Order: sequence, then C-alpha cells, then structure tokens
Amino acid sequence: MAKIFKFHGHTLEEMQKMSLEEFAKLLPSRSRRALLKRGISRTQKMLLEHIKSNPTKQFRTQCRELVVLPQLIGQKVRLHNGKEYVFLDILPEMIGRRLGEYVETRKRIKHSAPGMGATRSSKFVPLK
Repeated sequence: MAKIFKFHGHTLEEMQKMSLEEFAKLLPSRSRRALLKRGISRTQKMLLEHIKSNPTKQFRTQCRELVVLPQLIGQKVRLHNGKEYVFLDILPEMIGRRLGEYVETRKRIKHSAPGMGATRSSKFVPLK
C-alpha cells in the first residue's frame, strides 16, 4: 500500500487546486511572508511561467530563493550553486522550503597532513 503525501492535512491534488493566498496560510511564517507580503519577483514569475508552458523540459535557474509550490512538484531543475548548475528533482517533501536549501554552496574541506611552516608539535597528529 502506497503512502499518500499530506501537508498539514491536505493532499497534493487539493493543494494544487488552491489559490496562492489559501496555500500560503498553510506555510510557516518566513515562507508565508515571502509569498504574500513581499510577493513573487519578476525572475520567479518568469521561471514559473516557463515551467507551466513546458512541463517536461529541464530548466536552469539561479533563483535559489523561490519557495517550492505544489505546482512545481515533479519538475527537474538545474540550480546554480555559485560555480555550476546542480541537478535537483523537486519532491513533495520540499513544499514550503526554498530551492536553495537543497543545493550545497560550499564544499566539504578535508585536511590532510600539516603544510609548510607547521610547528613541530602539530606535525604529530595521529592518523585515523
């Protein structure tokens, strides 16, 4: 038996039929303010229009601050992380969050041996 996704008691189909104002009432305050008080920016509107007109096409965007709406579920987007475009598949669990939360902008740093100019005591770091 497949589990049905629900967000605050509403199914995905119900949320897709809601207006933006009704849907925003379900969101946490930060996302709600971004949608209702500040509004959707011009670049975000253009991206939403492109996605609605070509639902199967994969889009590249730098719009990391876009709140994930129910209409975006199932889309494939390439999101900019500051250096390159990273593939992102939008899932129902992402509703109400920002796109930029799912793409890392910083690499994990892994240090090896001490470098030039290291003190004598720092050279004797136990290896794991």
